[in-house]
Amino acid sequence: MRVFREIEVAELFNLLEEDKNTVKLIDIRNTVEYDLGAIPGSENLPVYLLPDKIDELDRNATLVFYCQVGIRSAQICAYFLENGFKHVHNLRGGIHAWMQSGLQVA
Repeated sequence: MRVFREIEVAELFNLLEEDKNTVKLIDIRNTVEYDLGAIPGSENLPVYLLPDKIDELDRNATLVFYCQVGIRSAQICAYFLENGFKHVHNLRGGIHAWMQSGLQVA
């Protein structure tokens, strides 16, 4: 059984700085939550849209999912692994951890 990887805020920040073109950052919160603040460069794909959008995503890409605190996004990571995605990461602590680290939100 494959498991997704938890990624810390500092590691995600460095990954985005080094190679943002190979990382797809996906905010799974609803649009109201997203509009209140999101990690710069992220795409908003609310949980309820993901089943319809799954075939539009590259199964070989590095996907990093996040939500408010990392619980919903962890469930989505498991779902994506079950559906053949290879490089799936969950932002530990979600956007809450990102903001607690003093990093910018858009």
